[in-house]
Amino acid sequence: MRQPLRYPWLDFDVDDVLAPAIAVRVDVTETRAEVSDHWHRKAQLVFALSGGVTCRVPSGLWMVPPHCGVWVPSRMQHSNIATANARIFFVYIEPGAAELPDRCCTLSISPLLRELIIELSECAPDDARCAFLGSVLLAELPDMPVQQLHLPISSEPRLKRIAEALANDPADRSTLAEWGKRVALSESSLARLIVKETGLSFGRWRQQLHLIVAIRELASGASVQQVSGDLGYESVTAFITMFKKALGKPPAQYLSSIARNGGSAFVA
Repeated sequence: MRQPLRYPWLDFDVDDVLAPAIAVRVDVTETRAEVSDHWHRKAQLVFALSGGVTCRVPSGLWMVPPHCGVWVPSRMQHSNIATANARIFFVYIEPGAAELPDRCCTLSISPLLRELIIELSECAPDDARCAFLGSVLLAELPDMPVQQLHLPISSEPRLKRIAEALANDPADRSTLAEWGKRVALSESSLARLIVKETGLSFGRWRQQLHLIVAIRELASGASVQQVSGDLGYESVTAFITMFKKALGKPPAQYLSSIARNGGSAFVA
């Protein structure tokens, strides 16, 4: 059942607005903010200018680091969790208004598109300027490169239980054999199940979760030392090595290159 889409920062339902594209700016306070599971007729682009957002959809977790966006197709169930002090833009797009993927994905956001989103959020949906800005945005958005930084989540009950436990405590370093005991599977059976359902080995799957959490927390202002400890790494060096091997750059350089290049440092 659809949840009411009466966000605290809106006095209208976005689905009632017929403009091809509208944008809403949200400045999160000192504590993190969450929009629980819901869906709407319009598709949605979740764009973070600062701070970070994590989107949860039935098939996985998607991270929105600064200067990138997550595309959520029309009528897809999802929730959003923003870090403290984040500056976020929600762009709502009429179904079929642009040729965009029918699946959830991460998009690089160019400097031009970033400015269009900001400007669009400052004009009324029925304003002629809004219509013009929306048309340019819809022409640019399909050209944004699709990137991949998400955690596949299976609907399989045992894997869902493991995913939820790790999301709640990413520092948990239990082995595959230990997880197998918790869900009544042998180590080999659990290993095969994870690969079948997610396409990743257990180690790679857990690492992907660590990357999502790390980028989210670093984007919200946490130090590398703090994030390293929160994820259960024995040393900062070990964390930086993992991060650089996975994403090609150490944390500080990675985040600064995203901000500088409008998301083009985002790698699969």
